[in-house]
Amino acid sequence: MKTAPSCPRCGRAVHEPDLWSSAWRCDAHGPVTPLQGVREPSVTSLEIVLDEARVPVWLPWPLPNGWVITGFADVGEERTGTLAAAVALSGPAPLGGVGELVIVAEEPGIGLAARIARVDGPDPGEGFDRDPPDAKVRNDGHEIPLWSVDTGPERALYVGEAMAQWLWFVFSPADAGMLMCEIDSVRDLRDARDVGPFPALPFGAPSPFLTEVLKPVG
Repeated sequence: MKTAPSCPRCGRAVHEPDLWSSAWRCDAHGPVTPLQGVREPSVTSLEIVLDEARVPVWLPWPLPNGWVITGFADVGEERTGTLAAAVALSGPAPLGGVGELVIVAEEPGIGLAARIARVDGPDPGEGFDRDPPDAKVRNDGHEIPLWSVDTGPERALYVGEAMAQWLWFVFSPADAGMLMCEIDSVRDLRDARDVGPFPALPFGAPSPFLTEVLKPVG
């Protein structure tokens, strides 16, 4: 499933650093940190993401009943480490059928989650947190407030901030967002290596949703 590096905001091919620029460059968005593609749901893929992660790698824990991990995506390169990490999950939607959830932690300005959510990016925009939060999750004894952001009928989106990084919950279809009521806490998988015990993680088939929304362009 691994593909050539691309722009995290639009999926176009990116130009490697050269004698004139030390940055990766997108023809549409200029200097960017490259998306390394979608990785298959496996322990090996998770270890690759964790080894380079400079942002949390979030997972709801405990997982909603029947839900499994279905893929990963990461934005970064050797010099920067991973500056955005996405974990995809799939399972039974509250109103029937299959639901998809992608949880993204990213530094401001990356734009990966906005692309997955199909909103103007790269960040949620000013004023999204003007009203009281619509949901909260806990991590290590701390509450993380989340706000619902309107994305139209195909997605449900909740956004907040944790550890000085954006935290995005992107659900598809939109009614799968009802699952947010069942998610009480999240765990940073970077810590799971050290603080254990952590049960074996359930992996499923690769997520068609993540693969489709992050498909390279051109």
